[in-house]
Amino acid sequence: MSAGRRDPREEQVRRMLDGPHPALPPDLAARAVRHGGRRMRLRRAAHLTAGWLLALALVAFLLWAGIEQPWATEPAQVTPPLEDR
Repeated sequence: MSAGRRDPREEQVRRMLDGPHPALPPDLAARAVRHGGRRMRLRRAAHLTAGWLLALALVAFLLWAGIEQPWATEPAQVTPPLEDR
């Protein structure tokens, strides 16, 4: 590739960057702040809700495990036969 030739896409991007820029709305910064604050509150609420649900699930599991005791073996239902010696 020669040093003098440029990619047409690169030229187009350069013209777009050098060209006139559209005017921004005057309240753009205020809208961005409101939108960001709203997103932060929603994210915080979602994290808080997920934390409470996780805590409730843990309490429910601990209660179930304490009552059912799944680690304990069940007693034998059949007694061994008696043998005379």
